[in-house]
Amino acid sequence: MQLFDLHTHTTYSDGRNTPEEMIHEALERGLMCFGISDHSPTPFDPPGGMPEGTEKLYAEAIRKLKARFDGKIRLLLGLEQDFWSPAYEETYDYIIGSVHYLYKNGSYLAVDDTPEIFEEGVDRLFGGDFLTACECFYDQEAAVAEKTGCGIIGHFDLITKFNEKHHFFDTEASRYKAARKKALDRLLEKPVIFEINTGGLFRGWKTGTYPDDETIRYIRENGGRVILSSDAHRKEAIAWQFEELSGKLKM
Repeated sequence: MQLFDLHTHTTYSDGRNTPEEMIHEALERGLMCFGISDHSPTPFDPPGGMPEGTEKLYAEAIRKLKARFDGKIRLLLGLEQDFWSPAYEETYDYIIGSVHYLYKNGSYLAVDDTPEIFEEGVDRLFGGDFLTACECFYDQEAAVAEKTGCGIIGHFDLITKFNEKHHFFDTEASRYKAARKKALDRLLEKPVIFEINTGGLFRGWKTGTYPDDETIRYIRENGGRVILSSDAHRKEAIAWQFEELSGKLKM
């Protein structure tokens, strides 16, 4: 079992538990290293990230906890930096770069809010063409490392969250596969690690991980590195199914 989890959220952004509660749970689960990576501020969608002006308070709080728990667990200060968020100002141990929104004609569309919001937004911004929306998503994903300076790629194919059984689009379509491959090839040129994210599984939206097995194989076959991440927004999700899914690290 991988004894660390670097993608987690607390009450500083949209998580349910305090940092201290999350750390105690990580200790209970036997983790040797634990990272807290709350969402960067998203002024265009305030509920999506930590409130503007609290980034310094967040960083100071986690640094104090690092000192407090020194010797018990290696605690890291991280940030999940959204593609469209303002540049971060604090110094972090690591950055997760993620795409949560599509941007077109001055409007932002969250791809992971609700199925209804996603469908309405694609109708409004892309004329109902979900494959064009996917191409937009992967164009942004391809540039996420350059834009955010991240070392970890967050939930690479998040746009599939509401797409179980090809509900909105066909992931076997040539346009979808070409867009995905273009983004992967560009990111594989960077010194980044791809996470295998269990968050969609835990919340019941997915029957598999982000990214899917085909994508994981492509990353591994082309020299990419992967880690397991929970994307935990509550303490019960920390390191969720890491033992059961550890085989994906060697695909």
